[in-house]
Amino acid sequence: MTINVGETVFSSAVGICRIAAAMALLGGTLLAGGGCASSNTGNTTPVATTDGPKDTGSYPNLNIPPQVAAKQLTPEETKAKLAQLKGDQQAQLGKSGGTGGSNPAALNSLAKTHGDDTLKQIETKCDPALDPTCN
Repeated sequence: MTINVGETVFSSAVGICRIAAAMALLGGTLLAGGGCASSNTGNTTPVATTDGPKDTGSYPNLNIPPQVAAKQLTPEETKAKLAQLKGDQQAQLGKSGGTGGSNPAALNSLAKTHGDDTLKQIETKCDPALDPTCN
């Protein structure tokens, strides 16, 4: 029943005319009493009379090259820093066994057993961090 009422109100010629008339009245009322009624042209500047871009002191001014934050390294300083880093790297490798890499066979065996060991710990609800006697 509601569908029939909606069809007769909105699809008939009389209903469409009613809607159009209501929209026209409402639109005219909004335009006449809206914010467009007053005009303030005292603070506006015509675009054609501006002098172009001005430096306001705010970021960025692309016409001025930026200042460097710190003195750049010379090639000699760069070589010295790289040598120091290589020395630190060698010292760290010496602490870990000095191979610089890992044993592939040890990694493969760890990969095969790691999942099983983890599942055993989860299933037994055993946490070695909390209980050192846990296996």
